[in-house]
Parts: sequence; C-alpha cells; structure tokens
Amino acid sequence: ITHPDDLQEDLDKVALMRAGKIRGFQMEKRYLHKDGTEIWINMTIAPVHIENKTLPLHLCMIEDITERKKTEQTVYQLAYYDLLTQLPNRLLLQDRLTQAMLAGKRNERYGALIFLDLDNFKSLNDSMGHSTGDLLLIEVAARLKTCVREIDTVSRFGGDEFVVLLQDMSRDMTEARSQAYLLSEKICNTLAEPYVLNLPADATRPAQRMTHQCSASVGVALFLGMEMSEEDVIKRADIAMYRAKAEGRNRVRFYETPKRQTPSL
Repeated sequence: ITHPDDLQEDLDKVALMRAGKIRGFQMEKRYLHKDGTEIWINMTIAPVHIENKTLPLHLCMIEDITERKKTEQTVYQLAYYDLLTQLPNRLLLQDRLTQAMLAGKRNERYGALIFLDLDNFKSLNDSMGHSTGDLLLIEVAARLKTCVREIDTVSRFGGDEFVVLLQDMSRDMTEARSQAYLLSEKICNTLAEPYVLNLPADATRPAQRMTHQCSASVGVALFLGMEMSEEDVIKRADIAMYRAKAEGRNRVRFYETPKRQTPSL
C-alpha cells in the first residue's frame, strides 16, 4: 500500500487526471510492505483510450528506485552531516543560518549564534589518542542536542568546535539576549559534567573505563534579519568565544560592538 505520507498527493493527482485537467502524471512515492518496510518507486500513469469503453482505463508503470534513493541519501549525508557525530556540518549550518536570518527579517525576531570550543581538548587527544577524543566529541554532541529546542540547530563546525543556532527568539533585543544567555549557561553546565568514556582494547592497553572532566568556552552573537552577512555573524560569535577563553574559560561572553574612539582635541 502507499505510504500514508505520500497518499494525499497521489489521490490529488488521480483526481485531476480523472477530471481531465491533466493527461497523466509521474511521481516518486513509497510503498509499504506488510512487515512495515518501505520501497521507493517511480510511478507513471497515463490514460488509455479504447473504443466503446465507457470506464476510464489507465496504464500504470512502476519502477523500483529504492537503491537509487539509498545512494542519494548516502551522498546527502556525506555532503551535509559530520561523519563522527552525525550533526549538521559547516555547509548545512550555513544554509540554516541563511534561512534563520530570512525568517527573522520576516517576523522581526532575533536569532543567536552560539560558538563553543572545548577547553583543553588537545591534551586528551595527545595523552589518550584520537579515538578517545572521538568518544568525547560524540558525547558532547549528544549533550548539546538535549539543551536545545527542536527548531534549533546543533552543528559540528570542525575539530572540537561546535555551533548552536537559535532562531525565532524575542522581538526585544534585551529579552533575546537573556534567552541566549540562559541557554548558553545551560550548555556550559551540561558540558562541564564529568564524562565516563568506555575505551576499547587496543595494542597498547586493555579495555577500560575512564572519567574525564571537560568544559567549554562559549561566544554568542545576536542577529536580526539580514542586517549583516552570515560570515559576519559567525565571525562575531567566534571573537566572543576567544574572549571567553582569554578571560579564564568555561564561561559565556557576548560579542560587543567596539566603541568608537573620540578624537582628542
């Protein structure tokens, strides 16, 4: 049977064809087996006119395109998602930031970009190996996803850098700043909780469990609509993050517009 999510589009096109508004149609949709598994098909339907036949007849051709769809999904996953954490990568983040800025322009609501970098991550990689660092990054990604709303985006920007994109916030800048701060504080506290990492055995050591303490330096940049470019929003959040690092790490800092110097007389 046709997948419930594809059924209405199918019925609408059949109705148009039977009403004579279209001669036929082609669509991609899913069928469901009795056990619930899906197959993708490409369906082409065209009317067949036979003399002395009053009932409408149609020729339906169905091609199984399941493997092609799997390949497309694999290519999409590799292009737009981080292989290790399965989070959106920098390319997909850029697209979602653009969409958030356009939405903010329409509804006049603020958005925020939260840029975070793990503190002392390099020392873990150097002492315990990259595989241990990868386990930590996977856990960080999982924790970040628990901190945000469904409409927000958590992205791995690269290395031990992550970005959280908040949208549809308050129309008031002060309130939006407060919302972004509370979420950023929640992220800091969540990431500062101890990590229990299960290390598999390798050539140098047996399987073991270790506890690791880690924190994050967080920079935040607010934006409203398209008042600046996507690159500028990311740059501002990055600058704020480095300020958090310089001031002691494991803290939140907002991007502040540099004050103009008053020329001396």
